[in-house]
Amino acid sequence: MILSVADALCPAKVYDLMPYLLDAVYLALLVIFSPFLTRRSVRTGRYREGWGEKLLGSAPARLGDGPCVWFHAVSVGEVLLLRPVIAAMRRRRPGWEVVVSTTSRTGLEVARRTFPDIVTFYAPMDLSWAVKRAVARIRPTVLALVELEIWPNLIRAARESGARVVVVNGRLSARSHRGYGLLRMPLRSTFHGLDAVLAQTGEYARRFVDLGVPEPRVRVTGSVKYDGLEVDRDNARTRMLRRDLRLDASEIVFVAGSTMEGEETAAFAAYEAARATHPRLRLVVVPRHAERFDQVAEELTSRGARVLRRSGVGSTQGVESSAQGQAQPVVLVDTIGELAAVWGLADIAFVGGSLYPGRGGQNMMEPAAFGASVLFGPHTRNFKDTVEQLLARDAARVVTDAEDLKAALLESLEDPEGAASRGASARSFVLAQEGASERTLAELDRLVDSTRPAKTT
Repeated sequence: MILSVADALCPAKVYDLMPYLLDAVYLALLVIFSPFLTRRSVRTGRYREGWGEKLLGSAPARLGDGPCVWFHAVSVGEVLLLRPVIAAMRRRRPGWEVVVSTTSRTGLEVARRTFPDIVTFYAPMDLSWAVKRAVARIRPTVLALVELEIWPNLIRAARESGARVVVVNGRLSARSHRGYGLLRMPLRSTFHGLDAVLAQTGEYARRFVDLGVPEPRVRVTGSVKYDGLEVDRDNARTRMLRRDLRLDASEIVFVAGSTMEGEETAAFAAYEAARATHPRLRLVVVPRHAERFDQVAEELTSRGARVLRRSGVGSTQGVESSAQGQAQPVVLVDTIGELAAVWGLADIAFVGGSLYPGRGGQNMMEPAAFGASVLFGPHTRNFKDTVEQLLARDAARVVTDAEDLKAALLESLEDPEGAASRGASARSFVLAQEGASERTLAELDRLVDSTRPAKTT
């Protein structure tokens, strides 16, 4: 609102005022939400580290003088999808430096494990002094914002340093498009200032153009998520998990992954109903957020499940749990970064964040790549195009609620040929989408070659 008023009253000067107006808005929001953030920090341990990098822009100082691509990925999912892009970049441009920033603690932990020889750090908050200092220390040739990280002060600071700014694997949902549309006037210089947008689909590309990105700068390159997908169930990580979690090859594995509150109990209820007629069925649950691991374990135990936690595998308790003659335990994967390999265990896969409103779904492409019989709820706005493509090929099924999940699981078990056919169609669809990483790298090549001189002051 402040920005809109300023833009209306003084359009010629709003660009120069923008950083200070944004600082005022950001600081006001920090003050308003500080009690909530403090309580959450005490309860969960979040928000306790990286404040020098976040508030002061104390990013690691880059020493080299060669081309540098700074990827900013908000959290775990965006970090992991960078794997094929960075791998391709290292093969073709070994002299380029790469740094990766994230905003979340779990995102940074995964980035450090995934890219142990790359500089990783907390991204600065979009405060003018923080982003200016971080950009000065990193000295990027290209700032690559993953999917949709439109931060006006960061983009401005990068451009004024001489860097090119690009959105890679661009995704702009209808909801985000409407939200940015409400701020169309104050953000027009930000969107117009993007040097390139590499969109996943034509629909996303049109939305970026509508918000002010010049059409010649927008290209459809596809989704790099397809390039980083494992399609071989016999890969080393999945084999290790099958051994560690004591899953017999003759068992039918039902994986409920990226689950949110309420979805674990729905998956367990479906599993309990199906196990009466399919005693070789096993359930593996992978909650989306680490802070819920203990809560999920307690919920499953309270419903009569015997729970084998991934973090406890190797302990005496874990061995005894799987050795008893009773029903096999429910496996709770309470670790970070293993879901991609866990999907390789799944004969039937339920993708969470989709059964109840408010979340928008999680990535269903990973289980699809393995050829699992994929189920997800009706709330999948974050993956609208992927869902449409899978459903058009009869490569997945939507379950409307917990009872429908139970019915779909039983149907997949009682019609294994139909389930296998859906899985094969899903895998074929994923394999046909590859190549986005190479197209993305070609655009990064072009941007590095066209770097402009820094703005003089």
